[in-house]
Amino acid sequence: MSRSLRWTFFVLMSLALGFGFLDRWWAGGTAPMPLERLHIFLFNLCAGGTILVYHSEGRDRLTWRGTVFLVMSMAYALAAFFSLYALCVPLAWALSALVETLRWRVFGVFPRDFFDLRVRVARKFHQASLLCLSIGLFLSGVVILNNHFFHWVHWPRLELRSFFLGFSFPLSLITMSVMFRLIREQFPSAVRVLKNVAFWTVNLGVILFFVFIIFDYFGLQLVVSSVLTLCVLLIFGLYTRLGLPEQQKNFLTSGICFLLFTAVTGIAYIALHYAGRYDPETGAFLLRLHALVSLYGWNLSGLTVLCRYHDFPIRLHSRRLIAGHWLTVAVAAPLGYTVPMAAPVAWIGFVAVLYAIFFSEPGAGRYDDPVAA
Repeated sequence: MSRSLRWTFFVLMSLALGFGFLDRWWAGGTAPMPLERLHIFLFNLCAGGTILVYHSEGRDRLTWRGTVFLVMSMAYALAAFFSLYALCVPLAWALSALVETLRWRVFGVFPRDFFDLRVRVARKFHQASLLCLSIGLFLSGVVILNNHFFHWVHWPRLELRSFFLGFSFPLSLITMSVMFRLIREQFPSAVRVLKNVAFWTVNLGVILFFVFIIFDYFGLQLVVSSVLTLCVLLIFGLYTRLGLPEQQKNFLTSGICFLLFTAVTGIAYIALHYAGRYDPETGAFLLRLHALVSLYGWNLSGLTVLCRYHDFPIRLHSRRLIAGHWLTVAVAAPLGYTVPMAAPVAWIGFVAVLYAIFFSEPGAGRYDDPVAA
């Protein structure tokens, strides 16, 4: 990945967290602005979606398709920010078509690979991430039409924020793809079955969970989230046991620990609702912590490996960087949403971590121990 492209993603991700803090602490006068939309869009769709397209095309530069996706996703973000919903719908559908035609070119129209045990699970997760992104973009346009123009159905949970957050699911799936790509292929058939079970559990679980969110079925949300947590533990076991001893493994192991952290916070949030002990202040904190760790912890870990995929090994102390990453995302950033003065410190810390991720020099003279890394 070129240095200029890395700068683009660095700026987008830095701005994303900055807008998240601004949404919390800047009232915006008499007409508050939905800065959270920029917070979500810039990271998930503009940066994350473009990285997914870039990775799927397999080129060493951003092609016309990736450039168009980046420009149109930025336009979509601004249109959503300014509530220009008549513009949001065609942009969402055009982006969906762009991603879907890419999936057709790389994988074919029908996802038959999903049902073939001979196909690597890494390839299945990759295709699922593109399919999830294209469907999410298409459905976001449908939801905008329903909520702001035609009002076909009235479901309180069928809101734009839910679908905008849904843009993080493709990033989770592509991170899973990268993880399974680094797992050894020489294993008994039982392990192959377990990997496919993990693939189907993750994908079907996410779909069911999203449906249960829309219909406010907290009990079923709790069941599905518990099953997904067990599945993540299975993936964690497979990855730590069979993963190749590469420097990337440190980042992805940290990433799946972030994912387990989000599972715990998510289950805690749902359990409070289900038990009738929901407190708005506690619930808001858990939800914010869950979102921050999911976006800037788990998803960023996967995007890190994708962005620097051909640069590894990188000249850095990955353990020190990972420790700083955890301190920033799991401690400083949530504190920044609670204490106004902590927000700038958290943002600067995140920018420093992000800079180290994107701009540490590649080369054989890395600082990590070659085996442990």
